[in-house]
Amino acid sequence: KQWYQRRVRADASWRKTRKQLREDSRWELAHLIDADQKEKLFTEHIETLSNKRKRSYRKLLDECEHVTLTSTWRDIRKKIKHDARFSKFSEDDKEREAEYLRYVKEKVATAKSDFRQLLKEIKCVSHKSKETLRGPNGDSHMREIRQFLTNDKRGLVLDDLPEDRDRILDEYLTELEKFGPPPPPTATRPAKR
Repeated sequence: KQWYQRRVRADASWRKTRKQLREDSRWELAHLIDADQKEKLFTEHIETLSNKRKRSYRKLLDECEHVTLTSTWRDIRKKIKHDARFSKFSEDDKEREAEYLRYVKEKVATAKSDFRQLLKEIKCVSHKSKETLRGPNGDSHMREIRQFLTNDKRGLVLDDLPEDRDRILDEYLTELEKFGPPPPPTATRPAKR
């Protein structure tokens, strides 16, 4: 394994690497390990290298202050291309871009999930909120909700995606209205009766 570490890239194949390793004098020292075990060790090592470079690349993206939920690959690439972690991740720019897009997609999903959780924590939002927003006090109620959202970073993360934020808020209020008032704290669930 130690010998693989010096000679193997994270995107190497067993077939090509085995040929290179056979040229090394230390290959003969591994004669006690059968071929399947050698290939298994190689595959595990490649996975370890791949995961390590992926974590390093994602850490680079985390550290880049220019990365937002709406940042384009072209813009971010310009900002991070001189960092060693950028080139160590992959020589293929399409692979770097694909990993960046997966990263942003995960960040968006997390931001939306966190926003939904935040909505559940707002005390001024109830099953009557949707009706209140349609009434004469709608503007003040919406200001109250927005004020609460701006006091928590989970409410600010989706500022880059205002349409999504507003849609999630509207869906949540519609859902509350549909299900009506919550059961009293002393009520038991029907499934537990």
